Amino acid sequence: MVPVINRLTTRFDHVIFTQDWHVPAHISFASAHPGHHPFETIAVPGGEQMLWPDHCVQGTEGAAFHPEVAVDSAELIVRKGFRRDMDAYSAFFENDKVTPSGLSGYLTDRGLHELYLSGLATDVCVRHSAIDAARIGFSVHVIADACRGIDTNGSVRFAWDAMATNGVVQISAAAVLENGVRE
Repeated sequence: MVPVINRLTTRFDHVIFTQDWHVPAHISFASAHPGHHPFETIAVPGGEQMLWPDHCVQGTEGAAFHPEVAVDSAELIVRKGFRRDMDAYSAFFENDKVTPSGLSGYLTDRGLHELYLSGLATDVCVRHSAIDAARIGFSVHVIADACRGIDTNGSVRFAWDAMATNGVVQISAAAVLENGVRE
């Protein structure tokens, strides 16, 4: 997936990366909830929380971008999930669906209305980002072969269905590369 994403970044004038950036003992970590395990869902203030293995802890190698990703092509990196008591799957909102990340304003201020998303994970961050972007008025395409999912209990199929229901278009990297999209 990394070579595909690197090729794609050369086709766009505006490239934005997102990065999970969790504090230790983040609310989403199963290790922060004794007696609970990864992939369980628990109630937390503000709703339900899927528990995950510890991941993307600020300042660790696990939070770094893959060393071969062309990060220098990014004009902006949006860090998400940095609040200890609230997760953020979407690049646009915290999981409360109220607290904005500022990305929408950034894009709007630059006159960008058509988005092409790729990355990890199809069934979590990509899905939430795509649906939120469509909900607030962006035209959204997800580059299917430049994404990978976790796929617990059919979650990738559910994600594609939910994105389609919300007006998100699934597209291939080849179609993007052939058509020379520049936004």
